[in-house]
Amino acid sequence: MDYGIDISHHNAVDDWAAVRGNNITFASMKLTEGQSWVDDAAGAHTAGARGAGVVTGGYHFARPGAIDPQVGHFAWWLGQHGLKEPGNMWPMLDMEDPEIPDPNGFIAEFVRLLRIATGVRGVLVYSSLNWFQNVIDPNLWAGDDVLLWIARYNGDPGNPGWGHPRLALHQHSDAGQVPGIPGGVDRNATVGAYDLASFTL
Repeated sequence: MDYGIDISHHNAVDDWAAVRGNNITFASMKLTEGQSWVDDAAGAHTAGARGAGVVTGGYHFARPGAIDPQVGHFAWWLGQHGLKEPGNMWPMLDMEDPEIPDPNGFIAEFVRLLRIATGVRGVLVYSSLNWFQNVIDPNLWAGDDVLLWIARYNGDPGNPGWGHPRLALHQHSDAGQVPGIPGGVDRNATVGAYDLASFTL
């Protein structure tokens, strides 16, 4: 099992070496949201993680509205932070805004356009247990090179209590403790036979 974190500007990181020393091997950074919002902590987070030997990735928080501008916005910032290159995590799409009218259609089109914009095939799709059970259907869009990332804060890393053949990651806490990070942080673990290599470019 591999362990990681996902972070945004809400998280300060004082010591990336201490983070890596806690057996954290990957970190996905919030880069963008909607069509124009940018996380101004992403650059420092990405550089710090890389410097400590933590595999880095970036994620986009989906908002209602046109998909193409969101893809372009995200793809540009992936490039700015060197996150389309081999050795990084697959980019992640964060699906949790209840105002998105057709979440399944949004995901399918986002993945299609992101592959065109970046040349990267692998995509992680993140959502909550409730969404996976009641809102979205991975069988409609989770084909080859799409893996699932579920949020369920049950404190049982890698065992979210919901299964799918393409479920690779479990966000098991939103208040995890990691040396080098003051306060709580989202902690993640791989699921089943999946490991970090499964979603690394």
